[in-house]
Amino acid sequence: MATKGFVLYLLSAFSVAVLSTFFVSDSNVHHYPPRLSSLNSTITQYPDNAFGDSTKVWPNLEFNWRTVVATVIGFLGSGFGTVGGVGGGGIFVPMLNLIVGFDTKSAAALSKCMIMGASASSVWYNLRVSHPTKDVPIIDYDLALLFQPMLMLGITIGVALSVVFPYWLITVLIIILFLGTSSRSFFKAIEMWKQETILKKEQKKQQEALVNSQDDVLIDAEYEPLIPQVEKTKLQTLRFNLRWKMVLVLLLVWFSFILLQVLKNGATVCGAWYWVLNVLEFPVAFAVFGYEVRKLYKMSKERRMAGNFEAVCEASIDWTGLHLAFCALCGVLGGTVGGLLGSGGGFILGPLLLEIGVIPQVASATATFVMMFSSSLSVVEFYFLKRFPIPYALYLMSVSMVAGFWGQFFIRKLITFLGRASIIVFILSAVIFASALTMGVVGIDKSIRMIHNHEYMGFLGFCDS
Repeated sequence: MATKGFVLYLLSAFSVAVLSTFFVSDSNVHHYPPRLSSLNSTITQYPDNAFGDSTKVWPNLEFNWRTVVATVIGFLGSGFGTVGGVGGGGIFVPMLNLIVGFDTKSAAALSKCMIMGASASSVWYNLRVSHPTKDVPIIDYDLALLFQPMLMLGITIGVALSVVFPYWLITVLIIILFLGTSSRSFFKAIEMWKQETILKKEQKKQQEALVNSQDDVLIDAEYEPLIPQVEKTKLQTLRFNLRWKMVLVLLLVWFSFILLQVLKNGATVCGAWYWVLNVLEFPVAFAVFGYEVRKLYKMSKERRMAGNFEAVCEASIDWTGLHLAFCALCGVLGGTVGGLLGSGGGFILGPLLLEIGVIPQVASATATFVMMFSSSLSVVEFYFLKRFPIPYALYLMSVSMVAGFWGQFFIRKLITFLGRASIIVFILSAVIFASALTMGVVGIDKSIRMIHNHEYMGFLGFCDS
């Protein structure tokens, strides 16, 4: 499936799903009391929302089989999720909801905490790793500046849509998106695997030819041996990978969104001040995005006019207006999915970076770097809203931080040993597909129960929800 065909598939499927809401909504609503967990929990009431929960269920942190299973799944999900650059929110939310017993809203908040912890430790590991092929940072800061503002803007939109969209519609959209991106990434991984196999065969032939020529031909000419590349220490690599000017710009965007979110939480919903703060997020995002767009477009144009076809950044595409608009759309879409689902937006960003020609190692490092900012934004917002228990959040974050670091370490060693970077893409595809299954099963089960109980299946009022 070509890129244009994939985009057409997403737009068509999303449009059909949204329009079908008007045909399945029923004005005759029968409300039933929500099912409460039988676990030893702290239960608090809060208003109805699109996730279908009307209670805040917080199980106590204690040693039992649920905690053990959650730890194992959280460790594996964080390890593989950060390697693929997708976070793992599609696995964490069902796990926290079904196994541990948290309500869906709290599970989404805790999922953000886990993604933040895993992303932070992965970024720390990646900052101490050199680029596999070039003398440049392994994190592409230009791509990070291009996508981070749009991703954060999309998260705000996604949170708003989660209040309005019915639960079954969110489930359908997630299944459509995840099945599409996972299959697309899987075929991409197979293609990369075949290319790596061809490259290995060519390298083997060249080595054999070199050995034969050395046996048959004696060269008397004097020559200077190749100067070995000086290996950098971990500290030198860390300093080289850090681009403080770029990081400060990203932090400025992050703090701006944090400030607006904090002020918005204290405003009356749908009041004048509430809408002003919402609208202010757009110029903040578009200002940074516009700066990076102008930079990439100008550099790409200058190089083309000079006959230099070297890529401006890691992406091997020409930064035309159409490509830049496509990246903006995908960034907003990724953030919207993150806001709806409780993920870090990596389910879009990871496959997108591969699609525009970024090598797997850099795609993973860059996507994880951007996710660290987007997930931490949600964590701060959820903290002010008191949406997750601090002890559980700290425990799960600790598990995710350890998993993120060791996941990166293990996979990087495996790639070096096998010489196949396509492993990262296979992992990315597997994590997205597993998320589609878990979110799909949970969502379909809950939607069937809503239909059985004759609950309202249409759009909800934003200001009333």
